[in-house]
Amino acid sequence: MAPPRKHDTDVILDAARTLVLRDGPRAASVAAIAEASGAPVGTLYHRFGNRNGVLTEAWIRALDRFQSRVLTATAVPDPIEAAVTMTTAAIGFGRDCPDDARLLLNLRPSDLLDGAPDTEFRERLARMNEPLFEQLHRIATGVYGADGEREIDAVSRVVVDLPYAALRRHAPAPELPDWLEADLAAAARTLLTVR
Repeated sequence: MAPPRKHDTDVILDAARTLVLRDGPRAASVAAIAEASGAPVGTLYHRFGNRNGVLTEAWIRALDRFQSRVLTATAVPDPIEAAVTMTTAAIGFGRDCPDDARLLLNLRPSDLLDGAPDTEFRERLARMNEPLFEQLHRIATGVYGADGEREIDAVSRVVVDLPYAALRRHAPAPELPDWLEADLAAAARTLLTVR
């Protein structure tokens, strides 16, 4: 049986995220992450391989936290209410995980990494996004009776663009407005019922 890890992975990823958000991606060197997290440089190389590995995991962790909230819509059978659930869940993510939201809003993986994301990363991202795309198709079919390009675009404007724009606008503030979820839920219902 392996001994327990001495340095918590979340502490390391939090330190990397903080460095990136505060000082920019180039500030998040392995040495800087090690100093900020208290984990030895060797631990970071052993656990993550290199700087790209640490930053990839920090970004993927933020995306996973976002998606786990948004995919609560899979339990909502009504397609319009599923879309509303996805929209408000995105705002809830921004409220509860503001640093992860800022990371996803402001930086693409290519902004973080030395070189372009590799094939393994792209394949992992595609697998992670697959359930979200399935939800978009389910909602489009349920609302519009089809899941063609126009229908998917209409649903995407509601569950992707609307909360993204709202989070982007309000993310710099210390807290998101209390009324944001209610306003976006009303907007989502309106956009999906008027065509």
